[in-house]
Amino acid sequence: MKRLLELLGFLALAQGVLGLLHEVTDGRVGLVRRLGFLDPYGVYASVALIVLACALFAAAGSRRSGGE
Repeated sequence: MKRLLELLGFLALAQGVLGLLHEVTDGRVGLVRRLGFLDPYGVYASVALIVLACALFAAAGSRRSGGE
């Protein structure tokens, strides 16, 4: 479970950073750009993904290893 939370946290962090990068440089990367209903709220959605990633990393850190 800890590994899954870490993986989901990494994916959310990557998508959040890519979404902010898209907003700043008008690049063509990230999940937020591909979802049309999030287009007017790109910055907010990207920041929310970064916050979600932090929460997932905190939850993974509070879990014990799978072998213990």
